[in-house]
Amino acid sequence: MSWCPSEQRYEKAAFRRCGKSGLKLPAISLGLWHNFGGVDTLENQRAMLRRAFDLGITHFDLANNYGPPPGSAEENFGRILNTDFAGLRDELVISTKAGYLMWPGPYGEWGSRKYLLASLDQSLRRMGLEYVDIFYSHRPDPDTPPEETMSALAHAVRQGKALYAGISSYSAEQTQARAATPPGGLKPQAITEDKLARVRKLHPLAKTRGQTLAQMALAWVLRDQRMTSALIGASRVEQIEENVKALANAAFGSDELARIDAILKRP
Repeated sequence: MSWCPSEQRYEKAAFRRCGKSGLKLPAISLGLWHNFGGVDTLENQRAMLRRAFDLGITHFDLANNYGPPPGSAEENFGRILNTDFAGLRDELVISTKAGYLMWPGPYGEWGSRKYLLASLDQSLRRMGLEYVDIFYSHRPDPDTPPEETMSALAHAVRQGKALYAGISSYSAEQTQARAATPPGGLKPQAITEDKLARVRKLHPLAKTRGQTLAQMALAWVLRDQRMTSALIGASRVEQIEENVKALANAAFGSDELARIDAILKRP
């Protein structure tokens, strides 16, 4: 089915400057971690990307290992980019990352110069691109000097294969000190009944704001102007549409913020 992007896609779109750079990102960006792999339906992926762009989402975030299988999200995105977004590349911010296992042997993961630059070349081939807008180190490497990782990112920019460089899954302290420790993440055992009970207490407040809890959560993330973009995931078009509605009521009163803090504060 042929598709023409909405001519109104920028009318209500909100953009924020990324740090001190000249780059602006949409308040909500779309991540392709799940539901864009080789095991997923290409037509559903196409529908989500089209709808996201029509709603003013111009930033699509990937990584070399997104799938499953690893690499397939970039391959599928590349197919859709070539067929549906031809001529629109300059309206898009495309990011990818490298850090997790992609091929066997000592050079297939982490943060060495050899791995990062080889992975970026592979990502560009999978997506059919000459460059990405942002290239990230996906996780800190405990065995590679941070200066080597940072210099590899800078080299990718100097090569013209990335316009900007970034880091992902680094703590604030690691970002400041460029230190490296093993990565972490949300584990199932961290989702306790106590935490769920406190989350449920937020539902009435979201309702009074005319939002779902997910919409209020996105608005809460974006309440701080230092936050450039909230990165969402989706499995269907309707989820993207519902998430974007969070921008219709992104302001919080002091009483609302106080209620949220009181609910989330540990006893």
